[in-house]
Amino acid sequence: MKLLATTLLIFLAFFYGNAQDINIEKLRQLELNDTIIKFTADTVIVHGAFNKTDTLYVNDLKKEFSTTDTTRIRVGKRNVIIIENGDKTSIEIPNNKDKHTFDSNKNKNYKYVYKPRFKGNWAGLEFGLNGVMDPEHSLNMQGDLRYFEINQARSLNLNINPMQYSIGFGTDKVGLVTGLGLELNIYRFRNNNTIRVDDNGITVADYSYVGNPDMNVTKSSLRTLHLVAPLLLEFNLPSRHPYYNFFVSVGVLGGARIGSNTKIVYKGTTKGKDKIRDDFNMNPFRYGFTARIGFNSISLFVNYYMTPMFEQNKGDELYPFTIGLRLLDF
Repeated sequence: MKLLATTLLIFLAFFYGNAQDINIEKLRQLELNDTIIKFTADTVIVHGAFNKTDTLYVNDLKKEFSTTDTTRIRVGKRNVIIIENGDKTSIEIPNNKDKHTFDSNKNKNYKYVYKPRFKGNWAGLEFGLNGVMDPEHSLNMQGDLRYFEINQARSLNLNINPMQYSIGFGTDKVGLVTGLGLELNIYRFRNNNTIRVDDNGITVADYSYVGNPDMNVTKSSLRTLHLVAPLLLEFNLPSRHPYYNFFVSVGVLGGARIGSNTKIVYKGTTKGKDKIRDDFNMNPFRYGFTARIGFNSISLFVNYYMTPMFEQNKGDELYPFTIGLRLLDF
């Protein structure tokens, strides 16, 4: 008799523990699957675990994972948040655009809350035009600065911004945006001159190609390549349509120069091109401001750098800027 009683107790303990293990094992399998079919008042029905449809009871999950008013459950790549407030219960799924509703009057105290995440607008492909200003913020290069008079229509900018990280402030309307990008700038000289570093280590104009009958200069430019990191404060303006995104952002840019060169193309009795790679006493690091306004993937931007193009006492004081468009987002 004692043996029978002992066997019965062991069987009951094993059955209860196995039931608990099955429910926990279901949760573990849900980590590998994230296709949710349906929500009801007290169940979450998921397809994928064990290659079949499984039903998890919300009350059981709450007992196993939490004794507080807020329960967080991981279902694959999604977080299911169950919040109790008095006689009402809400189920939230952050960043899930499929709205699940409760149709039965029995479930009227339950509601679904969609919490979208903030997404900034930095990553993408941008094209623009470059310019330079003198210390008085004038576009007209006068006197000794005439050598840096550029053809703005042919002074091109290309920005490739592959990395972006968005930080929301608890809403999808306001947040910070940062990332990384590459900025290529071409400054096309109008007077077909170029620049060089003289024997004193100063960056000066080079007119050696101008007036040479054997070298008819057709193109002369300065090219720079920078690694850029932004810090933007962005506002996403409210819209009635979820797929329409109007935004405005302002912030700072930090850049590190990773390359620069001059290029001259000429023809005549002698035909060819000369490319000289040098730093030309350009500042290795720079910072500036940017402002952006746009709609979806298209935006207008203005970049202005507060750091002079050349190092102090090694070149003229010139400030670069860019006006352009983002035509493609990543």
